[in-house]
Amino acid sequence: VELSKLMTEIQSNFKCLGLLEPYCWKKGEACVVRGSDMMWYRGQVVELGGSTFQVQYIDRGCIERIPPCHLYPTTSYTGIPPFCIPCELYKTVPIGNFWQQDAVDCLQELLTNEEVEIHVQELPDNPWGKLSVNLYFGGMSLTSFMAYKKYCVAEDCQDILKLELLEGDIPVLPSYTLSPLPVPGDTFPVRVTHLVSPKEVYICLDPSKHLMKQATTERGANCDSELVSLDEALKWCNKSVESLPLLTHFQTEMPCLVEYQDGLWYRAKLLSVEEFDPVKILVQFVDYGSFSVVPTSRLRHIPYHLLKYPVQAVRALLAGFKPALYDKNVERIPYSPEWSVEALWAMMECVEGKQLSASILALSPEVTISLYDNDENLVHMKLIEMGLADLDE
Repeated sequence: VELSKLMTEIQSNFKCLGLLEPYCWKKGEACVVRGSDMMWYRGQVVELGGSTFQVQYIDRGCIERIPPCHLYPTTSYTGIPPFCIPCELYKTVPIGNFWQQDAVDCLQELLTNEEVEIHVQELPDNPWGKLSVNLYFGGMSLTSFMAYKKYCVAEDCQDILKLELLEGDIPVLPSYTLSPLPVPGDTFPVRVTHLVSPKEVYICLDPSKHLMKQATTERGANCDSELVSLDEALKWCNKSVESLPLLTHFQTEMPCLVEYQDGLWYRAKLLSVEEFDPVKILVQFVDYGSFSVVPTSRLRHIPYHLLKYPVQAVRALLAGFKPALYDKNVERIPYSPEWSVEALWAMMECVEGKQLSASILALSPEVTISLYDNDENLVHMKLIEMGLADLDE
């Protein structure tokens, strides 16, 4: 706000083209600079020489070569501290002792106009010197990221091991975290939020009921407050969603916000490009498990604080049954042809909007559960009775 006020004042006070008459400039002299956008900015002469000077925009930090005719000497605003604070990465040495151009390009792509978190490590001896800081983007240490990319050497890179375990390109944003699961054998309340097939579902642990033992009851209370906090955070984001930039680059598994059919924005991740003219992206809503193909106009950057909440939907396989050997229904699920569409509809009727409970049988290679209705009957028994599934011993 204060910078906006200052900029408005500078524009009203300087309406000229710059200093056109000869002037003896000095290194370190304060001035205003006419930028390429025709706006005036506070500046300071860094180096003299030739037909252009090196000038630093003191409220933005960047240094450019500027012709003297685009400068105007003034001491009018020297009493106002710069709105830009010079920083350097703590205990970080660039390869070759200076940042290579590809490293600078990487930093600009990562950080320009992005909200980041700064942890001050050391104050400079000189008040005009650089703060030594650790910088985090989306929870990831910038120093660790740049060291992993071989742009620098750092003494303390806690996140490098984690980065080295990732395959392919390193994402700009980290992945969502997964929800902790109850102990296998315990019974806990769930809601089914999405069905892929009668046997493959996405469940959301329901913290409003207390069927678990004491240890997992405490976990349920934590989950409840976390879920409320996520809902509140999403409501806040929906109020100010227009301020979030549209997504312009796309990467598999990249977290984002996606506009759903109800006009609200939800957490999601990118899966693949499905159409090219116009571009449409397959996404998954991580707190529900459902999928959608959407145009790029319905994709926005996700605020970093929304990444700290674990995903609410957990993919699970249902145990105890298999497709019926003699299911005579001709219409099959295209992506899972072993199942009939009628079996899918029957399972949806058994679980949709119902209060259910589950017990984990296995956590690997995939989460496998037994799913029970409100009367503690296995939900798949309805499909067995209808001849749409067989018992799997």
